[in-house]
Amino acid sequence: MKLNFNLLCIVYLFIACNTISSSQKKNQLETPENTLFFSKADFKTNKITSDNYTDDFTLHKDQFLNIHFTLKEPLIKSLQKLAPHLTDEQLLDNGNFQFTFLVNDKKVHVENLNKGSGTLDTKTNQLTYILPLIYPEQIDFWSWFMWLKFMKLSGGEDILTEGKHSLTVEVRPYLKDQKLKTGPVLSKGTIKIEVARIKIDENLVPVQKIKTINDWKISKANYNKGKIEALNRKIAEKRFNQINGIVVIKNNELLIEEYFNGANRNSLHDARSVGKSFASTLLGIAIQENYINNEKALLKDFYDLKSFKNYTQKKDSVTLESLLTMSSGFLGDDTNYNSPGNEEKMYPTKNWVNFTLNLPMEKDKKLGVDFTYFTAGVVVLGDIIHKSVPEGLISYTHKKLFKPLGITNYKWQYTPQKVGNTAGGIQLRAIDFAKYGQLYKNKGVWKGKQILNEKWIEKTLSKKVSLTNIGLEHEYYGFLFWNKTYTINKKSYEVSYCSGRGGNKIFIFKDIPFVIVITSSAYDIPNAHSNADKIIQEYILPAVIDDK
Repeated sequence: MKLNFNLLCIVYLFIACNTISSSQKKNQLETPENTLFFSKADFKTNKITSDNYTDDFTLHKDQFLNIHFTLKEPLIKSLQKLAPHLTDEQLLDNGNFQFTFLVNDKKVHVENLNKGSGTLDTKTNQLTYILPLIYPEQIDFWSWFMWLKFMKLSGGEDILTEGKHSLTVEVRPYLKDQKLKTGPVLSKGTIKIEVARIKIDENLVPVQKIKTINDWKISKANYNKGKIEALNRKIAEKRFNQINGIVVIKNNELLIEEYFNGANRNSLHDARSVGKSFASTLLGIAIQENYINNEKALLKDFYDLKSFKNYTQKKDSVTLESLLTMSSGFLGDDTNYNSPGNEEKMYPTKNWVNFTLNLPMEKDKKLGVDFTYFTAGVVVLGDIIHKSVPEGLISYTHKKLFKPLGITNYKWQYTPQKVGNTAGGIQLRAIDFAKYGQLYKNKGVWKGKQILNEKWIEKTLSKKVSLTNIGLEHEYYGFLFWNKTYTINKKSYEVSYCSGRGGNKIFIFKDIPFVIVITSSAYDIPNAHSNADKIIQEYILPAVIDDK
């Protein structure tokens, strides 16, 4: 009997051990190789382990959020399964991780990482990943920018409203080989998100009172102050990032003037490529004063193009107009970092004009038709103006534009040759950017004086080049001015505008009596321009059109 009991115990222990081993084996397959974990520790100052893993997070309160996952095999192995016929080099050129963000089980954002996200070593050898998503300051991690795009571009911050939510992150391999292919989920995890109410200074919400100012009469026109206060709240909550100033002019009168984030009326704003439009203005003045014949003048009239590299007869056909409309055909594209003429390749050189004129021409681009955003071409325009007018570009700008407009507070940036930088190197007060915009609204007249030829303004604000080739349907480019149409309550509002990195804008509306300026320093925020559109379309225009 005792023998049978002992035998029974041994059998029981054997079964139990097998059961435990199977369970442990199953857990080992799911954890950590398949499960994605979250942590709330600072990855810079802490060695994060499984003890730091968490299943809850409070947005707007907790400062750090990281994701952790471990693969069974390096990424390259998963890519090989998607396209066995491709070499490893081809796979890594065209594939990477795909991250999917789901809020409350609804897909919100899909990110196909580009080639530059991750190193060759990580893609071919690494198994364990620790990726920061949220950090209290900007960090140079692609995962940090990925979170920013999820929140700002895909509407994550609009979905993650105050209250409780779930956030799921999925990781897959993807490959773009003629068409997009994705592999099975490599890792997946879910965390509970509590969205806390954003605390703000309520004193920042009311519409700001306009102080008396020379050159502007303060408008007594009505507008929907509730809409502007709703906008102010969003700015205070940093839902619209780093907005510095908003100025609205109606019928030549100052209707709204507000400043945020430490800015005030006297602050100079680095509006970046808004400054490009000033090159168009100054060229127009130089033409009306006969220092330059007209916009049809050829580039070869100002430079010995044969003395520069990559000369072709096509360069002889480049006009000032094609530089104004960014359709000159040079091999330069600021939206493509690998482009030979990308502006970031120009800035480190000793001579920006030589850099530009040494560039080859695009064989397939049609001059005056095919738009490519090309900052270097505007630098050349500035150089042409500089050597064509008396005393150079900066002195000419002061005498012919700023002094007549009563603009005294400004700051220039310079090229290596000490020429004013027309790539976007002029800083003004927001209220003075409004003067510049109103000059165009007034068809070149300021205080009864014709500063800029009316016909030049008509040409400048016309739809010279379609932007369809860069994916902007029904949008156009004039002489260094953009053109688009907003639709509000089924009504269309056409506008020409200056635009600079960070969401800086000067809007000149065609058929309604408004000039609107937005200054911003959101230079590294991916949705800065769409924020400006949202501010105009959802807040300012509805407020000023509704005058009740």
